[in-house]
Amino acid sequence: MIEPMTQLSRLALLSVLCVVLMPRYARADGFITPYIGFNYGGDSANCISATNCDEHRLDWGVAFGTMHGIFGFEEDIGYAPDFFGTTTTGRESGVLTVMSNLMILIPAGPIQPYVVGGLGLIRPHVKLDSSALSVDQNTLGYDVGAGINIYPLHGLGLRGDIRHLHTLQDITLGVFQNESLDFWRASAGLTFRF
Repeated sequence: MIEPMTQLSRLALLSVLCVVLMPRYARADGFITPYIGFNYGGDSANCISATNCDEHRLDWGVAFGTMHGIFGFEEDIGYAPDFFGTTTTGRESGVLTVMSNLMILIPAGPIQPYVVGGLGLIRPHVKLDSSALSVDQNTLGYDVGAGINIYPLHGLGLRGDIRHLHTLQDITLGVFQNESLDFWRASAGLTFRF
């Protein structure tokens, strides 16, 4: 006959093993990040590089998605008004980007660096003069980049991000003739995690 203390010890050991080996509750963190930034390099009309720039033009957008462990998915929607610059004749321009991205994160506590890359829509448009004549084109493009999230609180963080965006197809607008469009975007925003 087994002694009651030995039986209790075995039951306690079995309970501890079950708790330790039991799969953890899977939790994905959703997030939304409104951001502002600027474009530079490549075909950006006003900034040769991030530091050599005549005039930074505002770029704004929102990124939202989910993170689980080291992987994440993000949908990024951005708009750059006056991308190709303005003229005295009233030319207006802009670039809309809608990118679906995969993320690889380093979930190192409150500081979380990441890399990102994906495919999506890049839609440049140009209004050629003060009339209603405008030209736009939907093209497939990609983006690659890296950034960092800093979370002073679990549900609120700061985000810094740099990305390279490039069309996979040539575009034909008033400022381009059968060329691809490429540029860099630097941005900062607030991340709300839920």
